[in-house]
Amino acid sequence: MTRFYKMHSTVGLVCLSLAVLFGELVRGQTTIGASVVLDPQDLTILVEEYKNISVLFRGRLNQAIQFNFSDEHAEFVQASPSVINIDTPPDGFIDRAVQVTLKGISPGQFDLIGSVTPAGLIDVAQAFIRVTVAHSDTLIIVAIVIGWIYFVAWTVSFYPQMIINFRRKSVVGLSFDFLALNLLGHTLYAIFNCTLFWNDSIEQEYFNRNPRGLNPVVANDVAFSVHAATATLVTVIQCFLFERGEQRVSNIVRGLLSAFGVVIVVSGILVGTKTWHWLDFLYTLSYIKLAITLIKYVPQAVLNFRRKSTVGWSIENILLDFTGGMLSMLQMLLNAHNYDDWASIFGDPTKFGLGLFSVLFDIVFIVQHYVLYKRPKKTIDTVESNLETLLKHPNNMVHTSTDTD
Repeated sequence: MTRFYKMHSTVGLVCLSLAVLFGELVRGQTTIGASVVLDPQDLTILVEEYKNISVLFRGRLNQAIQFNFSDEHAEFVQASPSVINIDTPPDGFIDRAVQVTLKGISPGQFDLIGSVTPAGLIDVAQAFIRVTVAHSDTLIIVAIVIGWIYFVAWTVSFYPQMIINFRRKSVVGLSFDFLALNLLGHTLYAIFNCTLFWNDSIEQEYFNRNPRGLNPVVANDVAFSVHAATATLVTVIQCFLFERGEQRVSNIVRGLLSAFGVVIVVSGILVGTKTWHWLDFLYTLSYIKLAITLIKYVPQAVLNFRRKSTVGWSIENILLDFTGGMLSMLQMLLNAHNYDDWASIFGDPTKFGLGLFSVLFDIVFIVQHYVLYKRPKKTIDTVESNLETLLKHPNNMVHTSTDTD
């Protein structure tokens, strides 16, 4: 009898639990407490413009609360109402949306954060909105258009060199050191972008470190980096198929590539031993890419100087890169003015400085091609001279030995 009573009690308890669970599902509420979310969590607003957002309260709530917007950025935006009072819901659950109007006061970029009192009763992890207050909507559109133009310019810039290599059936004049560094840099950049863009666990790791951050990698970044790595690889393959003379990767660059390889392997070991996270490994790859960007142009400039010629090397590549670099910096300057965010340039000058560094090297190449070596010396290697003659007079080309200087 006692056994039957225990079994009956157990069945009753299970049925009661299922009934409670069913009731919770009907309500569509969570049993782990309430949360507050600002929707949307990214907003662009002009000075003197008004836009509405929603403050969403959902979940279990057993007492009254007060929601407050921080006044930390009151000089940039005004929220109305700035305080929201929520009474105790009759059934202990809340599902309510409160509309709030934001007014742009002055340009800036910041997180508008909300808090709840009493603290600890409600999850406020998503009680924020990334606000961008701008001077002009036109400047926003212009900056977007400029972004697409320099994206196309940088993407197309890989093709002129491949075309000139194919037409000449030679890669003489193209620095193998530049190619080797460029291939590693773009490959690491593609790995960084693809992993952070597509790997959910690593993306979540990034959000854990940056709770109110956005994924820094967008689809354009992935497309460009994969294309850049592929195009550079095709150019490297051309070096094995076409005449290359005595050109090879220098010992200095081989040493640099080996050093970068050691850093990558050590970083992988640190991840394997749980000393580092995968995100740290990806950051290491990005730092190597940054270092390569700083040094990769030097070998080509030196090669042009030694040969006193730019024959065999595509100036169109540099002109497109120069266009992209100038437009990239112009976009940063427009955004800094539009959002009054000059700290993004002068406070953290890495991105702007890299763009400026690349443009300065492009200017060096332009001067080499159009001024210093406009008329290349006649002592260019024989293979190159033969190819030029063949292109100009294909029917009158006389075989010349390539053993002479």
